[in-house]
Amino acid sequence: MTTTADTTAPATAPATLPRHPRRATWLAAASLAALLGGGAWALTHHAANAAKPDAPKTPPVQVSTARVASQNVQVYRSGIGTVASMATVTVKARIDGQLDKVGFVEGQDVKAGQLLAQLDPRTLQAQLAQAQATKAKDAAQLANARADLQRYTTLLGQDAATQQQVDTQKALVNQLTATVQNDAAQVQYAEVQLSFTRISSPMNGRVGARLVDPGNIVHAADANGLVVINQIDPIAVQFTLPEDAVQDINRVQQQSTQPLAVVAYDRSGAQMLGTGKLILLNNQIDTTSGTVQLKGSFANPQHTLWPGQYVNVRLQLDRRADSLTVPAAAVQRGQDGTYVWTVDAENKAENVPVHVVQIADGTAVIDKGLQAGQRVVVDGQYKLKAGATIVEPPPVAKNAAGNDGKKVASGSRN
Repeated sequence: MTTTADTTAPATAPATLPRHPRRATWLAAASLAALLGGGAWALTHHAANAAKPDAPKTPPVQVSTARVASQNVQVYRSGIGTVASMATVTVKARIDGQLDKVGFVEGQDVKAGQLLAQLDPRTLQAQLAQAQATKAKDAAQLANARADLQRYTTLLGQDAATQQQVDTQKALVNQLTATVQNDAAQVQYAEVQLSFTRISSPMNGRVGARLVDPGNIVHAADANGLVVINQIDPIAVQFTLPEDAVQDINRVQQQSTQPLAVVAYDRSGAQMLGTGKLILLNNQIDTTSGTVQLKGSFANPQHTLWPGQYVNVRLQLDRRADSLTVPAAAVQRGQDGTYVWTVDAENKAENVPVHVVQIADGTAVIDKGLQAGQRVVVDGQYKLKAGATIVEPPPVAKNAAGNDGKKVASGSRN
């Protein structure tokens, strides 16, 4: 019995042992799952936090700026003009006759009094000789009549002649005197007509193309004439300006005793052709175009100005001291007028309306809206908004020659 009991006890013990390891396995698995889940949540939460960006920041805008400068500037009005001769003369024959010879070369400069053409003078020379002969005959009769009058006057004192004879002789003397005077006028008329056979230049200038060749019969009624002379030294430039320039021109003319200066440039505006003076401000404004006509006189010894040439004209008004200037690129135009972008001490951009007096030679003159020393944006304005932060580009490295690689702008202010 004892032996049996000892035999069964070991048999039951192994049957209960596997229940405890299985439970432990479940507990370990649950713990591992919890640990893995927590780790996964931590990783997911960290990744989500890492992927979430901060609030976006506006990057600064790269622009170029310049300072508002104070300097003396010449204020002027610009317009487009046409060069015209100061005087134009169409040379015509004043009498009918045959053109014997021409005394000029086409396109030649001529002087006042220089022979231009010669007409056949023979007919008029004969008429002059006839008038002179008639005058001589009548003058001889007048001398005889005066001598008779002297004799009748002497005889009247001696009671050898009557008063009627003396009075009749006086009347004859007066009649012959008038005849001689008429003859003198006829001689003078014949001389003038003869002088018309020599056609001389009425002024200094340059002749154009010859319109009639020698051998042709010319008439005083011919419309075209013989040649056209243009005075090109001095020469004139006619131009127009808007009607609002009239008050400025009148104001400056009243303040100065000297005529206003006028400068002419070629079409590109790069080359100065001459400097003259204003000689005409027209007495009325053209209501159809809203402009006023002006004329300048230019010395033209080198013939840099030519009749019919189109030029750019600058009428210089007054010179303003301590005027505010900025590069022309800084001035922008909008619906409300002109404006510039200014930069404050914190590098913030601001839109400021300005009034522009003039823009020329790459410089704008401002009389309202800015102060000397302010920074204005000259490049990159299209990227700007009010309050935007700006940054200047780095300076360009200088090359071996000491230049910064930029093309130096050239120009002059009048």
